[in-house]
Amino acid sequence: MTGRSRLLIPAVLLVPLPSCSGWQSALNAQGAPGQRLEELIFWIVAICAAVWLTVMAVLARALWRQHETREREVSLDARRERRMMVAVVAGIGATVVIITGFTAASFLTTRSLAVASPADLAIKVRGKMWWWDVEYVASASQPFLKTANELHIPVGKNVRVELQGDDVIHSFWVPSLAGKVDLIPGRTNVLTLRAERSGLYRGQCAEFCGMQHAHMAFLVVADEDGDFQHWSRSQADDASATSADHLIERGREVFLSKQCAACHAVRGTSAKGTTGPDLTHVGSRRYIAAGLLPTTLGSLAAWIADPQTLKPGNNMPMVPLAPDELRAVAAYMSNLK
Repeated sequence: MTGRSRLLIPAVLLVPLPSCSGWQSALNAQGAPGQRLEELIFWIVAICAAVWLTVMAVLARALWRQHETREREVSLDARRERRMMVAVVAGIGATVVIITGFTAASFLTTRSLAVASPADLAIKVRGKMWWWDVEYVASASQPFLKTANELHIPVGKNVRVELQGDDVIHSFWVPSLAGKVDLIPGRTNVLTLRAERSGLYRGQCAEFCGMQHAHMAFLVVADEDGDFQHWSRSQADDASATSADHLIERGREVFLSKQCAACHAVRGTSAKGTTGPDLTHVGSRRYIAAGLLPTTLGSLAAWIADPQTLKPGNNMPMVPLAPDELRAVAAYMSNLK
C-alpha cells in the first residue's frame, strides 16, 4: 500500500463526520432531553455493534473449520450437541434480554421528554400547512405573545411546548434539543425543550404532511435570560402606529386596504386575520415562509409578489400589486420589528 493510499482511507472514513454536528444534529445535543436521546443512541449502536462483531467472529470460525480435513466419518457427538444447544439457548436468551432492554430504555427516555412542570415557560405550537403558529402562554412573569416559525427560549430553563395539529399530522423535531413528537388534530401532546447554551437550533417537520413538507422548518433561538426578557417585552408591543418614512407609511396603507389584512394580523392596526401568520414583528424574524428565505427586503418583495412560485401549494394567494405598491408593502413588512 502506497503512502497516498494510506492517507486516502482515513480521509474517506472521515467524510460522514461533518453531518454529526451543526445546528440540526441529534449527535450534537445541547440540552438535557437531547443529551438523553444521544446517550440512548450511543448505547444502542454500541450494543448492536458488539452483537454484530460476535456473530461475525462465530461465522468466521465456522467457515474456517470447514477447511479442516476429516479423516473419519462424521459421528454424533453428544457432548458437542449439548454445547450447541446451550449456545442456541444462550443466543435466544441474550436476544430477548437485549430487545427488552432496548424497549424499556426507549420508553423511559421518551417519557422523560415531557418533564416540564406547570411553573415553567409554556408555549403552544400549532402545525399548519406549511408553517408553525406559536403562542407564549401568559403568566406572572411572561406576557402573552404570538409569533410564527421562530421560538425564543431562555438558556438553562425547561420550556413546556404544547403541540397541536390543525389540519394533518405534523411532527415537531429539534434534533439538537429534543426528540420528535407528533402534532395530531384533536389532541395535545407535550414536549420539553431545554438549551444549555445560547445559539440557533434548526427544527423541521419530521412527518410527511403534503407538498411543502420539506419547506416546513422553524428556528429555536436560545437566549441568555436578559436577552430573552428584552425580546419578550419587545414582542409584546404593538406595531408602531405611524412612520416618518413615506414609503413605509404607504406600505401600511396598501397592506390594510388589500386582502392581506383579511388573512394576517398586525397588532395595533385593523388587520385581525388568523388564516396566516401573525406579522406584527415579522421584520425581526430571521426567516420567512417557514425557513424558506432569509428576511431581507428582496426576499419579502419576492414572496409577496408570487408566493406560489416560491412555495407551490401554500395557502397564500397572489395579490395583484403595482410595482410601487409592492416596494411599499415590502418596506413596511421589513420595518415591523
